[in-house]
Amino acid sequence: MLQPKRTKYRKQQKGRMKGVSQRGNQLSNGMFGIKSLDSQFITSRQIEAARVAATRFMKREGQLWIKIFPDKPITKKPLEVRMGKGKGAPEYWAAVVKPGRIMFEVGGVPMDVAKEALRLAAQKLPVRTKFVVARDYSA
Repeated sequence: MLQPKRTKYRKQQKGRMKGVSQRGNQLSNGMFGIKSLDSQFITSRQIEAARVAATRFMKREGQLWIKIFPDKPITKKPLEVRMGKGKGAPEYWAAVVKPGRIMFEVGGVPMDVAKEALRLAAQKLPVRTKFVVARDYSA
């Protein structure tokens, strides 16, 4: 029986996003945050657009924490290139987000300012989100 040829490098697969987020599902820094309700790849450009929208509304008051990092390279072969000849070059970087993952946190601002800033940030993201408040928050 033929054995598959073993290579030194394992192919990087895109993978499947099953289940809920096991880590990063609790508020750790701020009093308010947005939590993902879907699973999706979120690109570095989308993260940056959400960050700009939130900080612009907060007028640089308070603090914003980004709790996701785009560490997965998504590759693509150029247009009109034949099959084979290896894997394509990295096209962009993405963060894997599962349901329950806290993506952004805000602290140091009133609740209504934080809610609106995170709403504007959530509009820039391709996932449905939920506004969450820390348990020890007192109005």
